[in-house]
Amino acid sequence: MGGKIKIGINGGLKRNRKPEKKVDTNKRSRKKNRVSEAKVARSPSPSISGDSSEEVLPSGNVVHEPARVYKEPSMYENLLMTLGSGNDTFANVYRRRQREEEGRSDTEDEDEGSESPIVSGDEDDSEEGPDNESNWDPSTRTDLQEPTQATVLQSDDAESEHEDEPFDTDQEDGIDGNGQRRHSVDISLMSISSFNIHLGHVFKQAEADDLAKQKQKFKWEVPAVDIPMSKWIGTGECFLKDNNESSDCGLKLKLYKHWLDLYNSSGGNDFHSSRQRHFFSLCNSYRDILYCNKRPFYLKGLGEDSSIMDGYIMHALNHEFKTRDLVTKNEAKLAKLRENNKEESLNGEEFLDHGFTRPKVLILLPLASIAFRVIKRLIQLTPLSHKVTVEHMDRFSDEFGTEEVNDNDDKNDLPNNALIKGSSKSQKSSKPSDFQLLFGGNNNDNFMIGIKFTRRSIKLYSDFYSSDIIVASPMGIVKKIEQAEYDKEKDVDYLSSIEVLIIDHADVISMQNWSHVNSVVEKLNHIPSKQHGTDVMRIRQWYLNGHARLYRQTILLSSYLNPDMNSLFNSQCLNYQGKVKLVTEYKGVLPKVLLQVRQIYQRFDSTSLTDADDDRLDYFAKKVFPKIKDSVQGGTMIFISSYFEFVRVRNFLKSQNSSFCLLGEYTKQSDISRARVWFFEGMRKIMLYTERAHFYHRYKIRGIKNLIIYSIPERKEFYPEVINMLEESEDMSCTVLFSRLDQLRVMLHLVYSIILCLVVF
Repeated sequence: MGGKIKIGINGGLKRNRKPEKKVDTNKRSRKKNRVSEAKVARSPSPSISGDSSEEVLPSGNVVHEPARVYKEPSMYENLLMTLGSGNDTFANVYRRRQREEEGRSDTEDEDEGSESPIVSGDEDDSEEGPDNESNWDPSTRTDLQEPTQATVLQSDDAESEHEDEPFDTDQEDGIDGNGQRRHSVDISLMSISSFNIHLGHVFKQAEADDLAKQKQKFKWEVPAVDIPMSKWIGTGECFLKDNNESSDCGLKLKLYKHWLDLYNSSGGNDFHSSRQRHFFSLCNSYRDILYCNKRPFYLKGLGEDSSIMDGYIMHALNHEFKTRDLVTKNEAKLAKLRENNKEESLNGEEFLDHGFTRPKVLILLPLASIAFRVIKRLIQLTPLSHKVTVEHMDRFSDEFGTEEVNDNDDKNDLPNNALIKGSSKSQKSSKPSDFQLLFGGNNNDNFMIGIKFTRRSIKLYSDFYSSDIIVASPMGIVKKIEQAEYDKEKDVDYLSSIEVLIIDHADVISMQNWSHVNSVVEKLNHIPSKQHGTDVMRIRQWYLNGHARLYRQTILLSSYLNPDMNSLFNSQCLNYQGKVKLVTEYKGVLPKVLLQVRQIYQRFDSTSLTDADDDRLDYFAKKVFPKIKDSVQGGTMIFISSYFEFVRVRNFLKSQNSSFCLLGEYTKQSDISRARVWFFEGMRKIMLYTERAHFYHRYKIRGIKNLIIYSIPERKEFYPEVINMLEESEDMSCTVLFSRLDQLRVMLHLVYSIILCLVVF
C-alpha cells in the first residue's frame, strides 16, 4: 500500500518513506506531533515539562513542537494509581495512559533506558494507535480486556444461555413506530433522549460543589391533572406544560407497545390521557419527585395506586433496558474498531457507559406482600420476548406470597407456577377492611431480592452484583450494612451505582422505622471499596469524580407528608435536574367523627424543635394531668404518636404514682390482654396507647370515657377511628394538644375553619 500520508502543520501532504534498518532519530518527534493532533485521551495525564523542539521536514518546513506543561492528575488517574499500588495490572494501565498522552509507544520506554541503537523494521508496525500494543493479546489479560457481553453485565458463572445476546434496540437502533427500518437516525434519537441527556451531562468540580451547597427554590406551579385541590411545584424550568401526548412517552418501542396492549386489554380507551402515562412522563424527566397524596390500594382501591405503580415500574424498566442497550451497542462498536486495528479510538468518551457496579434501580418497600405485588406487576409489564423464562418463581411465591392477598391484578400474564399459595377461603375478621388488605399477606419486613434481565429471561434471586434492579425493605438493607461493618469480607458496594431510587408506601415505612431509610440513602453512591470486576476504562467520568449522588433520581411516594419525608427530600435529594413536589389542600377528617363528642384543641407555645417535646410534657403536667389526677372517674386513654413521647409520659406517670396500664408496640401480648381487661373493669384509671400499636393491631379498646390526644397521629384516618371508640355518655370528651410546629398534621386532619372556633388558648 506504500507509506502513510502525513498532514504537516503547513497543510501540505507528505508520504513517509519507509526507513532502512537504521536508527531513526526523528521517529519519536513525528509520533509526538501526530498524537498531539489526534483526539485520543479523554482526560489529561501528567507529563514532564521540557524545552520545545523542532523537526525539519523533507520539504524544508520547520515544525515546532509545543512545550509540554505539567497537569494535575485527574480523579480517574488517581484511582488508577491507587489501584495500581497493589495490582500490577492497573499499574500497567496507568503507565500506558502516560505513554498515550506523551505520544510514546511501549517499545520507546525501552529506548530511553538503553544506549544501544534500536533496529526498526516497517514503520507501519509501530503506529497502530496511541497505545502501540500490536503485540499485546487482550485474551491473555482477563482483567483489562474489552469485555464481552457477559463480562460487561458482570454476570456470575451460572448465567442464562441468552446472556451473551444483545438486547433488542428497536427504535434507538433505527426502527420507526410502524416497525420499518430507518437509516441514519440513531444519533438524532440518542441526542433527544432524556436518558442520554441526563446521564451525558458532566459537571466541573466547582459547579458540583455549588450545587451540593445551594438550596433549590420552587419557582413554578401547575395544576395537577385529575388530582383535586392539588398542584405541582418545581425548581428550574417548567416542563409539564410541554407534554406531547402523541409521542411514545420516551419509552423504548417494545416496552411502549407491550404496555399499550396491556392497557387496552384491561379496558382502557385513552392511554395518552391516563394517570399512569402522565406519571411515567413525570418520572422520565429524571427530576426528584415527592408525591405525598397517593391513595393506597388498601384505602381507596387499586385504581390510583396501580396507575402510579405502573408508571414507576415502566420508568425502571426503560432505564434498565436503555442502559443495557447502550452497553451492547458500544461493545459492538469496540469490537469493530479492534477488527479494523483502530486502537486509537477505543478510549473515546462515547464508550463511557459503566458505573462502579451493575445495579441501577433500587425500590424500597415496607412489606413482602407489597414487594410480591410490585414484582408480579413488573413481570407482567416486561415484554414477552424478554420473559420466555422466569427463574426461581416457585421460591419467590413461597417466600413472598404465602398467604391470600385480595387484589384484582391481572394474573393471566404470569407463569403457571406464580400463583399465590394459600387458602382460597377468606376468613372473617373484626379488623377494618384496610387493615385486612394491608396485612392480609406476607408481613415480613426484612427482605431483599435481586432481579436480573437478559434478552429472553428474568432471573429472580440473582446475585446483587449481577442484578439490574434490587427490591428490598429498609430493614433488609440495614441488616446487610451492619453485617458489612462487622465482617470486612462483606460489603454493600452494589449500592454505589444506584441511579433511580424509588420509595413506595413511605407512610407505612414511617410506621416501621424511618431512620432505616436515612441509613440506606446515606450509603448510596459512595465510591466502592473494591473493584468487583468492573472495567475501569468504561466508567463514566462523573462516577469517578464522586458526583453520582447529583445524578440519582429519587421518587418518594406516600399517602401523607410528614417532617421526616420533607427532611429527606430537601437534604438528601440533590438531583441536578431539579425537584417536583405535589402540594395538596386537604379536606380534613372531622366529618368522619360519628359521635357527638366535645373536641377541645389546646395550643401550647413552643419556640423550637429541640424544645418541643419538653414544652409538650410541661404543658401536659401543668394543665392537663391535674384534672385527671383529681377526677374520681377512670376510663382515660392517652393516645401518643411517638414511642419516645410514650416513654416520657410513662416515666412521668410513674413519678406521680398514678394508676395506669400500657399498650405499646413493644408490649408483650400477654401484658396487652391483661391491660385491656384492667382498663375495661376500672382497675386502672389511665391507659397509654401508641399510634404504632394501633397501626399493627387495630385494637378496639373498651371502657374509654375521656380521650386525650397527647400528639396528633400521623395517619389521618386514625383520628376519627380513635374518637369513635369513646363510649357514649354525658361526660365523654376529647382533648387535643398541639403547637405551631404541628401545623402539617393539623392541616392534614382538621378543617381549618373548625379549628378557629374550637381552639382554647
